[in-house]
Amino acid sequence: HQIEGVVADYGITLGHCIGVINTFFTKLGIEKLRFKPAYNPYTEPSMEIFSYHEGLGKWVEIGNSGMFRPEMLLPMGLPEGVNCIGFGLSLERPTMIKYKIDNIRDLVGHKVNLEMVKNNPICRIDKSGTLDERRLQVVS
Repeated sequence: HQIEGVVADYGITLGHCIGVINTFFTKLGIEKLRFKPAYNPYTEPSMEIFSYHEGLGKWVEIGNSGMFRPEMLLPMGLPEGVNCIGFGLSLERPTMIKYKIDNIRDLVGHKVNLEMVKNNPICRIDKSGTLDERRLQVVS
């Protein structure tokens, strides 16, 4: 499972890509990030994204990112001068880091501790009230 993101704009840079990813993970409560140069066929420059897992005591890869190569953008018909950043982020590994889970089998599959799922905060859209009254809230 992963989250895909693409952002297109004039003058967008790899620095913006790092900023978007940092902001995304900071909002999840994950702040220890590292970026390492990597090869991806559709982006150049490209980076692997790592976060520190306290329980495992090591850095684990949680995604890839980079600037889309110009020839990849041609079929999209974007105006000249528009650049794109892209990223693919794992769902399971950041969840393991956030909730200090050491074994992925404790997160997905038939061995999941349902009490852990019930007792940890989740993000949901409150569907009470009218469409205008709906809001994003954290439930703890």
